[in-house]
Order: sequence, then structure tokens, then C-alpha cells
Amino acid sequence: MRLFIITGTSGAGKSTMKDMLEKILDPEKYACIDSDETGLNWWDYAGTDHPEKYAEDGLNVAVKRAAGKDLVFISCMAPHDYWTKVNVSAEVKTTYFIGMWAPDETIRARLRARPEERGFTSDEVIRPHIEYNQWIGKNRGKYQLFIDNDSQTEEETAEIIKGFITGLPEQE
Repeated sequence: MRLFIITGTSGAGKSTMKDMLEKILDPEKYACIDSDETGLNWWDYAGTDHPEKYAEDGLNVAVKRAAGKDLVFISCMAPHDYWTKVNVSAEVKTTYFIGMWAPDETIRARLRARPEERGFTSDEVIRPHIEYNQWIGKNRGKYQLFIDNDSQTEEETAEIIKGFITGLPEQE
């Protein structure tokens, strides 16, 4: 199984890409799963001595659900956390990171536009997401595909990701 992790800060467009990729990737070959769909709750891990287990457990749930198909996994997971803290299922033979990024002002506007119940109601709440977005921008070379999704439509972004995924050699 090939694993494609689409990552970025909140507001970067990850969930939008998941919805779009489900429509344009062959469902016989690819499973698109958002970490929010794994049934796990970050707050059950936050503040424990093992918060990194959230990413690991979520990924393992997604791998199981993918049932042998290549997995497009939507997560905020950073490459360095994946490589150093997450035990990956033996089913995963190759991993690719796709970084989603937009200018800070765009991220801030997207987060502020979310419904109030999502919790992005103050600069204090938004600040860590902007900081993570800045880290992603500074570390763009750590991603096999890096996308500034502020400069094209959602459809164009989805096609770029599809082209990357389907252009790679399939595994036997």
C-alpha cells in the first residue's frame, strides 16, 4: 500500500481536497480518509504522556479501512512526527507527504469564516495554526509535493494532487 498524507494547518484546504479527490480518484484503487473520520478524539490523547499515539492510532484505523487500497490520509501530521514518533503498519510500503499551504492572511480569514462552534473565535486560538502554517512554508522542501493553494481553484489543486498520485509508479 502507498500512503499519501495530505497535511497542513487548519484552514489550509485539506478536507476540501479529500472531498474533491474522492470524486476524481478511482475508488477501486484509492481510499480517501480524513483523520476526523477515524472515530478517535484528540482530547483523549492531549495532556497524556503519549499524545503522538493519536496520529499513530488514527493512521492504523485508516490503513485498516483502506483494505489494501492506496490510502490518501488527511491529517495535520508533520513529516518529522511521522518519521520519528509513529509506528506505521507493515502494509504501508511507501509514504508521500503532500503539504498544503496558503498565506497567513488567507488562513486567518478562512478560520475566522468558520462557524463559531468550531472555536476559531480569537487571535489566541488562531495563532498556533498560523505558526504551524509558517513552519510548513519554511519547510516546504520536506514534502514530496508542496502546494500553495491560494493561487489556483479548488479544482485545479485537486487535479495537481491527482496528477502527482497517479503519476507515481504503482507498487506490486
